[in-house]
Amino acid sequence: MLKDLAKPVMYLKGVGEARSRLYEKLGVFTVYDLLYHFPRYYIDLGEYVSLAAAPLNENCVVKCRVVRKMQAARIRKGLVVYKAVITDDTGDATLMVYNTGYVFQSLEIGKEYYFVGKLSGNLLRKEISSPQIYPVEGTSPVQPVYSLTEGLTQKMLRQNVRSALEIFNSSIYEPLPKDIMRDNGLCSLEYALQNIHFPVDSHTCSIAKQRLVFDELLTLQLGMLMLKKRSREISGCKMGPQDMEEFYSSLPFELTGCQRAAIEDCIRDMQEQSPMNRLIQGDVGSGKTAVAAGAAYFAFKNGCQTALMAPTEILADQHYETLRGFLEGLGAKVVLLTGSMTAKQKRLAKEGIENGEFSVIVGTHALVQKDTVFRKLGLVITDEQHRFGVEQRAMLAQKGDGPHKLVMSATPIPRTLALMIYGDLDISVLSELPKGRMPVETYAVAGSVRERAFGYVRKYLDEGRQAYIVCPMIEDSDSELKSVKEYAENMKKGPFKEYRVGLLHGRLSSAEKESIMARFKAHEIDLLVSTTVVEVGVDVPNAAVMVIENSDRFGLSQLHQLRGRVGRGKYKSCCILITDNPTEEVKKRLRVLSGTNDGFAISQEDLKLRGPGDFFGSRQHGLPKLKIADMTEDLEILHKAQDTARELMSKDPQLDSSEHKGLKEMTELLFEENVSDN
Repeated sequence: MLKDLAKPVMYLKGVGEARSRLYEKLGVFTVYDLLYHFPRYYIDLGEYVSLAAAPLNENCVVKCRVVRKMQAARIRKGLVVYKAVITDDTGDATLMVYNTGYVFQSLEIGKEYYFVGKLSGNLLRKEISSPQIYPVEGTSPVQPVYSLTEGLTQKMLRQNVRSALEIFNSSIYEPLPKDIMRDNGLCSLEYALQNIHFPVDSHTCSIAKQRLVFDELLTLQLGMLMLKKRSREISGCKMGPQDMEEFYSSLPFELTGCQRAAIEDCIRDMQEQSPMNRLIQGDVGSGKTAVAAGAAYFAFKNGCQTALMAPTEILADQHYETLRGFLEGLGAKVVLLTGSMTAKQKRLAKEGIENGEFSVIVGTHALVQKDTVFRKLGLVITDEQHRFGVEQRAMLAQKGDGPHKLVMSATPIPRTLALMIYGDLDISVLSELPKGRMPVETYAVAGSVRERAFGYVRKYLDEGRQAYIVCPMIEDSDSELKSVKEYAENMKKGPFKEYRVGLLHGRLSSAEKESIMARFKAHEIDLLVSTTVVEVGVDVPNAAVMVIENSDRFGLSQLHQLRGRVGRGKYKSCCILITDNPTEEVKKRLRVLSGTNDGFAISQEDLKLRGPGDFFGSRQHGLPKLKIADMTEDLEILHKAQDTARELMSKDPQLDSSEHKGLKEMTELLFEENVSDN
């Protein structure tokens, strides 16, 4: 990068020490950071309306001349209002400016200005208070609007950005090789930065944005590939064709077409010399575990072990029970390995894993401990991969000699985001639900009708069904744990005093959780009050109704995951979302969930509302924060960036050549220390 761009922003003309501290609040520390502090939106001054046609109480642009200035008036201590009459010959309006006398004094009578703001009053008497003001003469028709902090103004920021652009334009700096720019129809970086900040019109802005979005997505893809360092060594567990009919015919149900296709994808990949790297992406209840079982059976028939790592013990237990049911009758022994097992249980399990007694090993982080040794690990499966760190995933893979890798995600991630997170993984999508599954009816209601909702739940319980009530809880918060416990007690003593009520939360020991879930499955508990530990791994076909309290505190995808705990049997099921905060935004979000059971559509909406950085809630998945790319709109550019990244990495895996120096710098800047240390 140009040395001048790496300089602290305080040394930029017109900034200084005090203003640089304000910039730091915006994440702007260097001249480069300022250049990449892009406008939030633009004001098109050419789209002005006449005073007569201007809508009241809506943002608009009017082009008027100043007719007359009035005497300043002190309304109260510390507040002075300056007034002027403005006109455009279709009508008049009163301009009101508060406290900023220097702005008012700069206005010249008879001169035309653009005024940007909201008109108030009525059709006969209009006012515009504290608008943005631009002289018509010499002003670009498209004005950038930036994120600010107190003490910074749009005018200051625009001036400072112009100074930064002068530094950039004084040297020729172009990180993209010419052939990449040509093949993708991209403008120069100099043109892009000039026209993203100060575009002549919407067309030049669009050209600039396309280049900057491409840069960001390309460096993102390069960074992900460099972080993964996917080796292309020959897999240590060479697999050959096997007859799968015994597996298919032993299943107690018929696989969907998508499940069959996903298993065939895995079988094809595992017969390649280089290790498989595949994502099985499916909606709630789409049957990912059956696909994992098929892949594990194929590995077993080839004399290889399979390790399945789950993020929680409840989920590991669930997978263990399911895989035992699928595989042990076919000769593949399955073992569970979790942190809460006794020392003797762990020792026996690890001995059996090392000597090859067990073909399928299901566990949590215990699988990556040093003393867990596999005899011949050929397939590694991670469930809900985004919940694990890069290191944990790599440590499990290192237990084998280039094992095949299968990732399962019960969070339906929009394909755009999946391409980002999982880089060059091949993706199999399970878009069908198993036969017999009925969609879950969903209702969003205000807290004022909570008692009616509870009455609806009692109706289900009286029919012999079971129910969940889910309460949000920060797992390390004592006060929230206390409130969840109190809530459960209130349910026992109040609306559900005639029913058997249980409580499940993350602070319970594994044995306590297992005991409660076993009692719930055995229908010794009618109503289970739970935190989000119930989100994954709980399969009770008789549970047909779920109430989610404070549903506004959850992301849409998490609500969809929770909803997936009901509707798993033959009974009509429903989910009731209760909120005590029914704002327009909350109602809009919950309407999305009420309107569809399609997890992919829901996750796409979640992505629009929250962005990729927040998509998985507090469990960050390691994606850098994007400044200009929009994963809901820039799919075509993402595909181009991905193709380019793969081609670059195949030619120059470390981007060490001189023509790729700028790209490497940009990638390291996006990922900070993550990439440069590798």
